[in-house]
Amino acid sequence: MLKKLLIFCSIFFVFQNVILAQNGDIKPLTIGEIRTFKSKILNEDRTLNIYLPQNFDKAKSYPVIYLLDGSMNEDFIHVTGLVQFFNQMYSMPETIVVGVANVDRKRDFTFHTDLKDLQKDYPTTGHSDKFINFLEKELKPYIENQFKTTDTYIFGQSLGGLLATEILLKKPEMFNHYFIISPSLWWDDESLLKKANQLLTKIPDTNKFIYISVGKGEHPVMVKDAEDLYDVLKKSNKKNWTVEYKMMETDNHATILHRSLYEGLLKLFPYQEQKK
Repeated sequence: MLKKLLIFCSIFFVFQNVILAQNGDIKPLTIGEIRTFKSKILNEDRTLNIYLPQNFDKAKSYPVIYLLDGSMNEDFIHVTGLVQFFNQMYSMPETIVVGVANVDRKRDFTFHTDLKDLQKDYPTTGHSDKFINFLEKELKPYIENQFKTTDTYIFGQSLGGLLATEILLKKPEMFNHYFIISPSLWWDDESLLKKANQLLTKIPDTNKFIYISVGKGEHPVMVKDAEDLYDVLKKSNKKNWTVEYKMMETDNHATILHRSLYEGLLKLFPYQEQKK
């Protein structure tokens, strides 16, 4: 019995090595880290998907993109691919991406409304103030403690675009670069847009890059509100603000994000011939 067992083990070992020789060593493909962050402000655990540049060096400083809707099954993977591409082919420096995975985006990305139809459709709504505090007082300090950082970006689409706009108008110092894609400024009967002029008078004129886009195939209200936001920002006469607007001719609300971010990053990072 022992002899048969030894023969079987020998045959299995040889077979296993043949398979490995044919296929080579199998190693995990890693583009970053998944961390669990315990938020006291939100009173819950939040998942962070963190993309690190290929040549990441703890001693170096990096820009950081904070990506809303940053779950693995949402926008994290395709946005990190875009960032890597712009680093390879354009003048974008190596950049860290922090994807903030969602728990309840309708709760986190919207402010309070008294409109009964919205309360019915969004029963958990109205807690963007807590989420902004989480970003400002917990998440950003945590990332800046873990990595050496320089400029900061926020990428937000739809309700995420609404949140990015709220941060820009209420706490603009939180980020250097704002990418606001198809913002849901219709929320609460466009109350944030209606307050924009008043809020802008209180904002200091420090360096900012703001990119707004919307798809031509989106709801007319979405298109109008994005254009109105661009107009009010341009008319605010912030000399140190660069405000860009792009109508995506062939996109709708479902398709706009990737191509729109591409166009926005082109404004910041021109093509470099030597990187071909």
